[in-house]
Amino acid sequence: MSPGAAPAAHRRAVFLDRDGVLNEPVVVEGRPLPPDSVTELVLTPGVEAACAELRRAGFLLILVTNQPDIARGTRDRATVDEINDELRRRLALDDVLVCPHDDDDRCACRKPLPGMILEGAARWGVGLPASVMVGDRWRDVEAGRGAGCRTVLLARDYDERPASGADLIVDTLADAVPWIVEPRSPRED
Repeated sequence: MSPGAAPAAHRRAVFLDRDGVLNEPVVVEGRPLPPDSVTELVLTPGVEAACAELRRAGFLLILVTNQPDIARGTRDRATVDEINDELRRRLALDDVLVCPHDDDDRCACRKPLPGMILEGAARWGVGLPASVMVGDRWRDVEAGRGAGCRTVLLARDYDERPASGADLIVDTLADAVPWIVEPRSPRED
């Protein structure tokens, strides 16, 4: 499908965080970090089948990922793009949006702000109340709520600020699929 192929009222999306949702993060001292290269990329268990099921249910799959290591100079954009391209290929993602900034940049795209979700929704004609943001950190939940999406938190044991306010908390994306695809009115939970 191409952007704008159907009216907004008929388009639903699942906005997906990257590290910790689609692929296993590298956890160092309780902090989740991205893989260093595409050769270190490990998909999370069941993610391929979960993405395929969401696609069959009619959802667009849009990756929205903070990658502050680009701004920090500890990872180059080419490596981030290579990892994202591999995920797009393996999971049939419709789009990939990346925030390369750090908190000090005060951009509108860095989660917990909803900028990437709003951009993806505008680009693809997505109705946000009928869409879902899936993440593994508080920033993802707040971004989804700020955009007007339903939110799913994948429970992780990170040593950081806990997330609150998610509509659903599960262990894996596959665990969330039945709840995501279940017919409901846009604001019903």
